[in-house]
Amino acid sequence: MLLQNRAIIALGLRMCSTHVSKGPLVDAARPSSDMAEFRKVFSKAQHIAIITGAGVTAESGLPTFRGKDEHWRKWKSQDLATPEAFSRNPSRVWEFYHYRRELVLSKKPSAAHFAIAECEARLRKQGRSVVVITQCIDDLHRQAGSKHVLKIHGNLMETRCVSCGHVTLNKQSPICAALKGKGSPGPDVADAQIPVDKLPRCDKSDCHGLLRPNVVFFGETLDSHILTKVEKELEVCDLCLVVGTSSIVYPAAMFGPQVASRGIPVAEFNMTTTPKTEYFSYHFAGPCGTTLPPALA
Repeated sequence: MLLQNRAIIALGLRMCSTHVSKGPLVDAARPSSDMAEFRKVFSKAQHIAIITGAGVTAESGLPTFRGKDEHWRKWKSQDLATPEAFSRNPSRVWEFYHYRRELVLSKKPSAAHFAIAECEARLRKQGRSVVVITQCIDDLHRQAGSKHVLKIHGNLMETRCVSCGHVTLNKQSPICAALKGKGSPGPDVADAQIPVDKLPRCDKSDCHGLLRPNVVFFGETLDSHILTKVEKELEVCDLCLVVGTSSIVYPAAMFGPQVASRGIPVAEFNMTTTPKTEYFSYHFAGPCGTTLPPALA
């Protein structure tokens, strides 16, 4: 089983890692950038798995958790997106996520999002399948029209009650009155220090517990039900695309190499090479919105 070791996943979680195996999982030459050759493989594939990362949504104008967008105010984004940070200061963490929610609500899918959705719809009519396995927590794949989406890091547009566990889709803007106009990322902006009872609350009459974004914080275990679905898709796919991901966040970083280890073609679409490029059959450099549409047309 590709993901059977849940203990490793629980420890790996979503932590950044640049660990690379001593040798490639497949004995392959330098990845090809021959689009015509890839198109021949694509034309024969019946079950296509597309793994997407922050590079896809960055082209929609959304900040990532790294690079120039690594900080919000004076804190690292990765230090705010933790269960400990939420427990210590839920107001600050909600301001951070409110800022990101409002950005998502203001953005449109990128050319890559639309190319993937159009491909899924077209291939479905041919009796072929496309599944999107995404690390992104926005909802842009679905906005673009993708139907079969597995979100391994959760959904920013959903909330989960810390008391009763109830999960619900919530696209309110603002999500609560106290967060209206809050969340500015400027380094000199002071915390709003919103009282906990004014933060988003569960609307179940017998609960009214504190809500949190239904995303996987750094340090939390990924949803085993989603991982089981991912595992099944990766076991049956006969072509895999790794799109807009740095391939350093586990366990998603190993999805492509695991597929390649079965001798299945894997194509990487990214601005630059990654620690996993050597494992793959193809690498297409450049913006996903430029390279992916002709590949899937």
